[in-house]
Amino acid sequence: MLSFVADEWQRLWRDKWLLASITWLPILVAISVWWIFSQGIARSLPIAIVDHQQSIISQQLVRYLDASDTMQVSAHFQDEHQAKRALSGSDIYAYVVIPRDFDRDIYLSNPPQISVFYNSQYILVGKLINSAVLRSIGTFDAQIETIKKLAAGDATFKSALGQAVNVRTQITPLFNLNSNYAQFLVSAIVPAIWQIVIVVGTILTLAMHKRTGLIERWVQDGLMTNLAKTLACYIPIYLALGVGFLVWFYAWLQWPMQGSYLVLLLAQLVTIVACMLVGCVFFFITYDAARALSFAGAFTAPGFAFMGITFPVTDMNFLAQFWRGLLPISHYIEAQVSQVSYAVPNVQTLAILTPMLGYLLLTLVIVKLAPMKIREANL
Repeated sequence: MLSFVADEWQRLWRDKWLLASITWLPILVAISVWWIFSQGIARSLPIAIVDHQQSIISQQLVRYLDASDTMQVSAHFQDEHQAKRALSGSDIYAYVVIPRDFDRDIYLSNPPQISVFYNSQYILVGKLINSAVLRSIGTFDAQIETIKKLAAGDATFKSALGQAVNVRTQITPLFNLNSNYAQFLVSAIVPAIWQIVIVVGTILTLAMHKRTGLIERWVQDGLMTNLAKTLACYIPIYLALGVGFLVWFYAWLQWPMQGSYLVLLLAQLVTIVACMLVGCVFFFITYDAARALSFAGAFTAPGFAFMGITFPVTDMNFLAQFWRGLLPISHYIEAQVSQVSYAVPNVQTLAILTPMLGYLLLTLVIVKLAPMKIREANL
């Protein structure tokens, strides 16, 4: 077996593209993704103001909006059409419309209608801007109400403030105290890339053996045995990548880790086998590397979107949930989140992986499909 592994790794070393695809290239991509999100917290997102009132009070509200760490008032427009064009052109992330009767409504104690428009396709940015606007307007409202109570002359500052803000809230985000979006985005994007690397690497590995004529010998010497032995040589590489990003996230970057590394290693091993089986099926369906890679790209590309990290699984339609169930990484990410954030008991986390036993059915497909495709290619 050791000589078999040595021969396989020599073939890998000679295939520079395959070697790059499963070693330094995914590491480079992962580091690039982390660098993009390395700031961690969104700050000074540009927004615009459409102020139809143009008064001292409306300017005070604008100052409160600009004082937020999340937002920065970068433009003022005369009407909504100009602001909408700027939003469509990605010059700004949102714009706030202050109505013409803003001052009058405040004096008459009628809640003025302040409208905020943002691009909902930017889910994270939209959520941050919405929260920041609500905080700024809430602070502005508290100031106005406090001034009204003091002007009435029947309250001290503390009592006026207490009447203006009856209930004070403290919102503490669990499992991500600093609201670091890199912590939950990068920790999901990198596993999604990892899944693509395994599936694509499996296809390229089989394509290499097809070029060298080794696959034809497998039919005579035992197809599944040789296939299993060959792919097993690459499991340590894929597992090293998986362990690498766990160490990177939770040891070097020191993101919070509440659970067990051992359970995650087992989950990664199961995920690697499942991804390899998927790659084998794609390859033997077409018995052509280019077409198989196209299938692999179409299958794995939505992995991050369907994980349920940035969009709730319960809000997905049936087709999205079905596709998500087919992706090995969606089951792994549930195990990762359960351990990293919730410290779920190990048995419960392993139960999350039980649907992945269904990928073993792909071995039956390979047993039937592979010999037929190989024989057809030799005719």
